[in-house]
Amino acid sequence: MLDKAVTSIKSNESSTLASMRKGEGGAVDRDLYVFCANAGDGAFTVHPTLMGTNMKDVKDKNGKALGAEIFTTAQEGKTGTITYFWPRPGGDTTPVEKVSFFTKVSDQVCGVGYYK
Repeated sequence: MLDKAVTSIKSNESSTLASMRKGEGGAVDRDLYVFCANAGDGAFTVHPTLMGTNMKDVKDKNGKALGAEIFTTAQEGKTGTITYFWPRPGGDTTPVEKVSFFTKVSDQVCGVGYYK
């Protein structure tokens, strides 16, 4: 999913981000989803629940500053990973272990994660 998002963003960033915000174009698959933030200011450009939030401010239930870590370590052409606790989409607010893969592409920091 992340590779597909990267390729699509490189091809047409504004159209891809608009499509992903709607959950289209392969941006959502069951409890998997693409998330992106502006690499300049950290504002989420794609996320099912955190639009209007800054990626750099996001912490998990244990206080892990996962957003800041993703934001500061993402590099173009390289995929990073991070493990943290996050609730599954769909209403259950109980955080579970999640692993996300992330990278920088153009002026976006994007990732996709799976729940263990």
